[in-house]
Amino acid sequence: MKDSQREWDRYFMNLAEVVASKSKDRSTKVGCVLVGPNNEIRSTGYNGFARGIDDDIDARHERPVKYSWTEHAERNAIYNAAFHGTALAGCRAYLQWFPCVDCARALVQAGISEVICVEPNFEDPQWGASFSLSRQMFAEAGLRTRYVAEEC
Repeated sequence: MKDSQREWDRYFMNLAEVVASKSKDRSTKVGCVLVGPNNEIRSTGYNGFARGIDDDIDARHERPVKYSWTEHAERNAIYNAAFHGTALAGCRAYLQWFPCVDCARALVQAGISEVICVEPNFEDPQWGASFSLSRQMFAEAGLRTRYVAEEC
């Protein structure tokens, strides 16, 4: 891999961390940056509640209820692009988490060509099965996956 690509990867992964910092999720903060072919930022998203939904109600942050109220970073980035009429075909997605199967479907459907992220733990008791399905879905759809070091 070229040094210039490594520099872009580091930049966008760092930006995904900054985007994640906006999340009000009390246990996990995830950010996603969608980047066009010329390294232009097309959209960002973080895990959080939908627009206009009160995220100051403590009960909505408790598991398992929070899963009904919270949208994942990848889908929020896609929804933000749609909200602003921004095309995503051929874009790359940068995030510091591996997409769950719901987000994997969304990334495929949005035309994302590559996901750059930290390598997941496919044995994780909560997310491992979903990660495995996502990996299979990406392979079948021709969506490339590239893992970067956490300290990228």
